[in-house]
Amino acid sequence: MSNGNSPEDERPIEDVSQDVSEDRSEDVSEEARPSIGRALQQARIAAGLTVDDITTATRVRIAIVHAIEADDFTPCGGDVYARGHIRTLAKAVGLDPAALLAQFDADHGGRPAPTPAAPLFEAERIRPERRGPNWTAAMVAAIVAVIGFVGFTFVKGGDDGGNEASVAEGSQPSAGESASPSAKPKKPADPKPDPTDSAIAAAPRDKVTVKISATDDPSWISVKDHNGRLLFDGLLKQGDSKTFQDNEKVDLVLGNAGAIQLYVNGKKIEDDFQPGSVERLTYTKGDPQVG
Repeated sequence: MSNGNSPEDERPIEDVSQDVSEDRSEDVSEEARPSIGRALQQARIAAGLTVDDITTATRVRIAIVHAIEADDFTPCGGDVYARGHIRTLAKAVGLDPAALLAQFDADHGGRPAPTPAAPLFEAERIRPERRGPNWTAAMVAAIVAVIGFVGFTFVKGGDDGGNEASVAEGSQPSAGESASPSAKPKKPADPKPDPTDSAIAAAPRDKVTVKISATDDPSWISVKDHNGRLLFDGLLKQGDSKTFQDNEKVDLVLGNAGAIQLYVNGKKIEDDFQPGSVERLTYTKGDPQVG
C-alpha cells in the first residue's frame, strides 16, 4: 500500500539538504554582488576620480552620473540610452562594460532593440553646427563696394575737369594783359639776408668777434680768451658754427683747418688753409691779423 508520499519525499535526506544548500549559496552570491551603480561608484573612487573628472572625460552630465551611481536610470531617457551611459562610464573607471550591461539586461527584461539614437548617447559630444555662406552679407558688401567705386569715379572726374579748365584758362592771356603791352614783368624777390652775416656785420668794434664754421668736414678746435681761459675744446661737426667774443684777443687751434671758414670782426678770412693741417691763430680788435 502507498502511504501518500510523493517521489520527491522518498529521496534520501542527504540529497534534499544538498539542494537547499545550493539554493542558499546562489542567493548569497547574488546578494553579495554589488549593483551597477555601486560597482561604478566603487571603481571611480578606487581610481581616485571625482564626478567632475568623469563628466569632463565622458561628457556625461553630472546629474546623470549621480543618478546612475544611485541605480536610478530614469534620467537617461530609456534603456538604450542607459546602456550607452553604462558602457561609457565603465570604460572611464576601468571596468568591463560587458558584465555591467549583462547585469543591466537581466534586471530590465533583456537587451532592448537598437535604435538610431543610441550612438548619440555613447559619446555625447557637442558637434559644431555647420552653416552655409551668408549670401545676404556678401550681397550688401558688393553693393557698398559698387556705390563707393561709382562715387570715387564721379569725384575724381570732377576734379580732373576743374584742373583742366584751370590750366586752359591760365594758358590764355587776359584782356587786361593784352591791352597793356607796356606792363613790366615782376622783379624776383630779393634773397633774404643771412642772419648769421647780419650778426657778424653788427659785431661790436670794441671787442674781437670770431665765428668758426665747419663747412666741408668736421674739425677739432680749441678756443681761449686773452687770459688763457679755455672757451671751447672739442669737435665741431660738419655744418655746425660757433661764435666767440673777448675784449682783447681770441686764440685758436684748428685741427682740420681746410674744413673751417672763419669770420673775424665781421670779415671773412681768405687764408688758404689745407685739409688736415693744424693752424694756431690769434685775432684781436680792428682788422684781422694772423699771429
